[in-house]
Amino acid sequence: MPNTPAAVIGVGFVGKAHVEALHRLGAPIRGILASSFERGKEACEALGLARAYESLDQLAADPDVRVVHICTPNYLHFEQAGRLLRAGKHVLCEKPLALDSRESGMLVKLARETKTVGAVAYNLRYYPLCQEARARIASGQIGEPRLVHGSFLQDWLLCPTDWNWRLDPKLGGELRAVADIGTHWLDLVTWITGRKVTQVCADLATVVPVRQKPRGRVETFQKAADDYDEIPITTDDYASVLLRFEEEMRGAMTVSQVSAGRKARLWFEIDGSEASLAWNSESPNRLWIGRRDRASEELPKDPALLSESARPFAAYPGGHAEGYPDTFVQLFREFYGYIEAGNLNASRPFPTFETGHEELLLCEAIAKSAADRCWVAPESD
Repeated sequence: MPNTPAAVIGVGFVGKAHVEALHRLGAPIRGILASSFERGKEACEALGLARAYESLDQLAADPDVRVVHICTPNYLHFEQAGRLLRAGKHVLCEKPLALDSRESGMLVKLARETKTVGAVAYNLRYYPLCQEARARIASGQIGEPRLVHGSFLQDWLLCPTDWNWRLDPKLGGELRAVADIGTHWLDLVTWITGRKVTQVCADLATVVPVRQKPRGRVETFQKAADDYDEIPITTDDYASVLLRFEEEMRGAMTVSQVSAGRKARLWFEIDGSEASLAWNSESPNRLWIGRRDRASEELPKDPALLSESARPFAAYPGGHAEGYPDTFVQLFREFYGYIEAGNLNASRPFPTFETGHEELLLCEAIAKSAADRCWVAPESD
C-alpha cells in the first residue's frame, strides 16, 4: 500500500478514474484542484476527499503533498507540470505530456534538474495480457517480429452535435485523434515489441468539418446541448499511418473517433517469423496466438498461465475479468513503488516524461508527413 501523499488536478472523467485507483491502492489523497474552487468542493464531497485547493500555487506550496496527478486539458499540462516540478513534486501527467515537443523537452530537462520523477499515463500497457505479449516477444516465443498492424477506433465524436474541448486546437493541440488515442497505440506496440518507429507516412482527415459547440459545459463522452454555435473543425477525426520500425519491422495504424459502434477498441496484431499475437481492448482478457503448423489458440487472463514477469499484473484469479480501471491501479502501484524504493537513479519501468516526449516527436512527424505527403523520420534530441 503506497504511503506517499498525493493530490489530483482535474475532476472530469479521467481525474475521477485516478482518484478511484488511488483509493483502491489505499494511497493518501490530500486534496484536489478543480477548474473552480466551488467545483472542487463539490467534487470533494462526491469523491470523499477532505480538501479543495483554491489555486495551483496553493497546491504547489503544500508540504504534505509529494505527488501530483495532472488530469486537465492538454494546454494546461506544461504550465502545471513545470510549476509542480519546480516545487519539488513528483508528477504523473495524463497524455499527451504537452502541446508540442518543445514543451515536452523542457519538462524532461526540468525533471532531471529538480531530481523529481515524471510519468505519463499510458496505462494501457498494464492490461495483464499486454504484459504477457511483451514477455513472449522478449523471450523469442513468436520468433522475429516482422509486422505490426492494428487500430484504435471510437465513435464518441461521430455526429456533428458531439463536442469536447479536444476539438479546439488551442486546448487540445493541432493533432487530435492521433495525439489522444494514436499515441496510446504507438506507445503500446513500441513497448511490447521493444522497437521504436524510425519513419512514418501518414494520411489525416477531418471527416466532420463543422460541429455544434454548446454554449454550456459538456463533459467528455456526453452529448451536446440544444443551444450551440457552429464551429469549423481543423483537427483530425481519422488517421492512417504506415510505419517503419527498428530492425526492419513494418507496420500500419488506423485511428478514428468517428467509427460507429466502436466505443474504445484498441486492436493490435504482431506477426513474427514463428507465430503471431493479437489482442483488443474490448475483449481484454483474451490473447490470440496464431500458428501455422498447428491450431491457433486463445490464452485467457489467468495468473497461473502467464509468464513470470506478467503474472504480478493480474490481480485476480483466472475467470475473474480485469479491465480499464485496473490498468490505472497497476500503473500507480509501479510508479509509487519506484518513488518509495528511494533510488531515483534506478531504471524506470513505467512510461516516463521521456516516453511522452518521444510520442510528441512522433506526432509532429505524422503531421509533417500528412502535410508534405511523404515519409518522415521523427526528430531526435
